Amino acid sequence: MLVNRSLRMSTLRFRKVRLCVVLSVAIFWGCSKPQPVEPQVGEDVAPGDRAADDTARFLAGLPGRNGSPFAALEATPAWRRHRREIEGLWNPVERQWLPKMREFRAAELSSIEKKNPVVFYPFSGPDVLAVNAFFPNAQIYVLAGLEPSGTLPSPKQIEKRELDPYLSGIRESIYSELHRSFFITREMDSDFRGQATDGLLQPILMLLALTNHTILDARYVRIDEQGRIAGRAPNYKAPGKIGNKGVAVSFRGGDRGPRQVLYYFTVNLSDERLKINPQFLRYLQSLGSVATFLKATSYMPHHEGFGIIREEILSRSAAILQDDSGIPFRYFQQPQWVVQLYGQYDRPYGSFRYLEQPALRAAYAAPGVKPLTFRIGYGFGKVPSNLLLATRRETIAAAGH
Repeated sequence: MLVNRSLRMSTLRFRKVRLCVVLSVAIFWGCSKPQPVEPQVGEDVAPGDRAADDTARFLAGLPGRNGSPFAALEATPAWRRHRREIEGLWNPVERQWLPKMREFRAAELSSIEKKNPVVFYPFSGPDVLAVNAFFPNAQIYVLAGLEPSGTLPSPKQIEKRELDPYLSGIRESIYSELHRSFFITREMDSDFRGQATDGLLQPILMLLALTNHTILDARYVRIDEQGRIAGRAPNYKAPGKIGNKGVAVSFRGGDRGPRQVLYYFTVNLSDERLKINPQFLRYLQSLGSVATFLKATSYMPHHEGFGIIREEILSRSAAILQDDSGIPFRYFQQPQWVVQLYGQYDRPYGSFRYLEQPALRAAYAAPGVKPLTFRIGYGFGKVPSNLLLATRRETIAAAGH
């Protein structure tokens, strides 16, 4: 009797465990509306004040709000010159490039954005400009790249700088993004490692301010051993090779939009490093279904040494928007993907020419390609641009298409 009772109890426990597993899988894969991930944040850069927004506006050449600690510096010839130079760079973007990107988003991406509140942007640098234009209503943005996350300078620290060369370096750090639509890798290696700033926080804040966002706070964060976001000190040093250090910026559109959060993490996305970085992979798993954006990646996803991140993107994305430097076209020639092409494609520009994709060229020669009314990615202004939108079939079915 005791043996039979134990057997029945074991069977019951097994059935409960199996039921939980089945329900978990069903919930993960079967929900037509992925649940948004709750924003997780760490220590404030400046708890309880508006330091990040004030600094963002000052660096972006925008007049400070009432009570700004930068009021005196805004009266200097250096800052006034900075403001004129920024306006000269920004006006063509605001009048020509961004409106066309937003039109594209409204026509092609709005249903995807509604179903996927989390956007993943690997190999991003500080490019909040493009990802926010294509996915302006995302609740959470997760950016990742090699560059350090950086710190927020205080007004006193800026006052001690020689203002003219400092602000000139700040302008130079975002010049390629505003002029060519992407950040040049070799320039980021110097600009964001001490020459202009100590990382990406400052250009991220600038670009958010220029696109009429109010910064609610900026925080220093990291990914812990369990793959969760934790706070950290600004000068935190990881005990080993993997730190997964980052920043979290909370903001809203204008003064009344909903709260959004952008995370940037310093992560080496090569197979060699991800094999010893399960923390970051656990974090990606916690995001659930995402929309992924890839642009000007130096064609890293084309190489064998980036197979882990490529497979993570393919397995976790409900939709992928990319130029031809993203995941090779052959991976989308599978029944689970529906592909829409935009623009024109011949072969990669410049030193990446050896990575041309004959299958992608053939796909562009077939009917159904839609026009692209703006330039984006490598060869900006010199060769035609292209975008690819790959949507998972179950995503389309869930949307009722």
